[in-house]
Amino acid sequence: MLISFLNLGVDPWLVKRCELLGIRHPTPVQANCIPPILAGRDVIGCAQTGSGKTAAFALPILHTLSKDPYGPYALVLTPTRELAFQIADQFNAFGSSMAVRCAVIVGGVDMLKQSLALQQRPHIIVATPGRFHDHLLRANPPNISLVKYVVLDEADRLLDVSFAKDLSFIFDKLPSKRQTLLFSATMTANLDRLEQTALSDDAFRFDATPSVKTVETLKQFYLFIPAQVKMTYLMYLMKMLDPTEEDEEEEQNSRKMVKGRKGKRDLEKLLEAATPSKRQMRSMMIFVSTCKMCELVGEIGNELGTKCVTLHSMMSQNRRLAALGKFKSGLSHILISTDVASRGLDIPEVDVVLNFDLPRDADDYIHRVGRTARAGRSGQAISLVTQHDIELLQNIEAKVGKKMEDYESDAPEKKVLKLLNDVTTASRVAKMKLTERGFDDKVHARKAKRQEQRGNKNKKLKTNGDTGKQ
Repeated sequence: MLISFLNLGVDPWLVKRCELLGIRHPTPVQANCIPPILAGRDVIGCAQTGSGKTAAFALPILHTLSKDPYGPYALVLTPTRELAFQIADQFNAFGSSMAVRCAVIVGGVDMLKQSLALQQRPHIIVATPGRFHDHLLRANPPNISLVKYVVLDEADRLLDVSFAKDLSFIFDKLPSKRQTLLFSATMTANLDRLEQTALSDDAFRFDATPSVKTVETLKQFYLFIPAQVKMTYLMYLMKMLDPTEEDEEEEQNSRKMVKGRKGKRDLEKLLEAATPSKRQMRSMMIFVSTCKMCELVGEIGNELGTKCVTLHSMMSQNRRLAALGKFKSGLSHILISTDVASRGLDIPEVDVVLNFDLPRDADDYIHRVGRTARAGRSGQAISLVTQHDIELLQNIEAKVGKKMEDYESDAPEKKVLKLLNDVTTASRVAKMKLTERGFDDKVHARKAKRQEQRGNKNKKLKTNGDTGKQ
């Protein structure tokens, strides 16, 4: 017998809202985590991306908020901007009938506007640690002394050393009497340590991460290539796997063969009916290691006529959301991204994951390829491997417990190298465009700004520490 949200103790108004959103029965992470959260216990929940972790904490928070609405009531910390907006969207969707107020506090958005939003005392604050730390250092910081819930979403990533100082400062400002909820796609040693230090003794633990790291419906390939022609191989694979290339060629050939007005009208109707479903068959995510490489691959792809969009942390928030929107809607079939999109984000039905750069950490590989072959569907993961990447490949294979298959027969060298001149020319044009846009200058300016911000934060932390000693 399937249980319902009512069985879990969720208020009827929230259950009705879930049903209106097409959610009738809780997933395992929701069924296991919602009751202890409602009972006031700290919770650590681990489940795969797409398993409903956000609703597992959003529903009980909204349930208790409706009994005693004030703000700020809950603080949700997450590693990326896109994930912050996605979480806020879900809070707004579930809590629309109670007019829940959410504030998203992330980088890339005007701080003054964010300060004004925080002054309105929103019920839910969804933030990235660095930007929220910045707001707490301002002259009129948000008051979080009465926050009831603190949520760390993608907690294993938040426990990375790059977030350590920001998190430590934020936690010092939070009340000791609170509920702490940790959610993640993987159980790591860092999470184990945090559970022992930051959660109460009776904390509830739910771990549904599979012992098998990648699913059986995922076909994993490697392609061993010389480093100097790596971009040419990538462009060949993008063209070979992009469905729009094949579709457009077929349409042109069909139109040439058909004569007469009636025949052309019939053909247009046939294409109109058949093309959408066919073009929804394939979508591809390409992962690269740096923001600059992400921009470069996108520019080269566009120069060669491939419709692709990019996603990385140096893009403005509007551009990032627009790129995600185009990919999700099918306007673009190829998304080129840094690891900002490897997990957490709601990106359904990806057919191919292509690793242009292998990740340094095998866990990051698992999260990347986890974007495809979801919910029982099949999928492919193809990794480009140069002479410098052999050890990385071996570490990944050891982690997933599976040897990858060779993809060489699907990308024969003779065919690939026919593109070499075109790719070389497109690369030259793309690099010129990046230079004209001042992208290198932006990279250097960003590094300098980060160093300055780190210095300023350290000074303020030292000043606050000295003041506390007096």
